[in-house]
Amino acid sequence: MDALYAQHNTQHEIKAVLFDLGETILNFGKINVMRLFREGARLSYDYLKSCGQSVGNFEYYCWRNLISLRISHFISGITKKDFNSMALLRKVGTKKGIRLDGRQWRHFADLWYEPLRKIATTEPDIKQTLTALKNTGLKLGIVSNTFVNGHSLEKHLEQIGILDFFTVRLYSYEFDFRKPNPQMFKAAAEKIGETAENILFIGDRLDKDIKPAKKLGMQAVLKAAYTNIAKKTPDGTRKINHLSELPAIIEKINSKNITMADSI
Repeated sequence: MDALYAQHNTQHEIKAVLFDLGETILNFGKINVMRLFREGARLSYDYLKSCGQSVGNFEYYCWRNLISLRISHFISGITKKDFNSMALLRKVGTKKGIRLDGRQWRHFADLWYEPLRKIATTEPDIKQTLTALKNTGLKLGIVSNTFVNGHSLEKHLEQIGILDFFTVRLYSYEFDFRKPNPQMFKAAAEKIGETAENILFIGDRLDKDIKPAKKLGMQAVLKAAYTNIAKKTPDGTRKINHLSELPAIIEKINSKNITMADSI
C-alpha cells in the first residue's frame, strides 16, 4: 500500500515541457495584418521577378494571393483544420505559370514570413532559460496552431539559436486537428514519450492551451500576453510573466514530489 501511495504522489513529476509558439516563445504582439501581408507580397513578388518569372501587375498578384489565403482561412474555421500556406501559395503560383525548384519555393515561403519574423521578439535570456531546463534532463517540445510552413518557423528559431532545444515540434497544419482538440495534446505526449501527468504545458491562450492541457491531465502554466489580459486564471494554474521563471517552478514541483515520496 505504501509503495502504491508513493507511486501515486510522484506521478506528477515534470519530465517534459511543451511550449506554444506565438506569444509564448516568439512574441509578435498585436499586428497590422494587411501591412505585413503587403510587405510579404512585395518581397515574394520581387523575388519571382528576379527569377525571371512572369508575375504581372503587383496589385493583382497581391489580391490573388490574399483572396486564396482568406478562403482557406475561412474553410479552416469551419473544419477546425489548419492549412499549409506554402503549399497553397505554391498551388496558386503554379496555376499562373510560376516554375521554381524545391529550394526556391521554400525561399519564396520564407519571404512571405519575413515581415512577421522581423517584428518578433524573444526574451533576452531565452537561451539561458532553455539551457537550464535541458540541463535538468527535461525533454522540450513545441505544439503550435499555425498555417505557416514549418521550414520558415524552424529557420527563424535556428536564426535565434534555439531550434535544437526542441526535439519535438508539432505544427497543426500537419494534422487533421488543432488545439484545443485533445488529439493534438495526445499526439505531442506520444511523440515526446511521456504521460500527460508528467508534462508541463506553457501557453498564452486559456481556451486553446491551458484548459485543454489540464483537461487531459497535464500541468499548465499561463504565459502573460495581450491575449489573456484581464482573464481569470483557472484554479491550480500558475501564471508567469517571463519564461525565465520556469526553472524555479519546475524545480519546486519536482522537489515537492521527491520529498513526499521520501517521507512515505
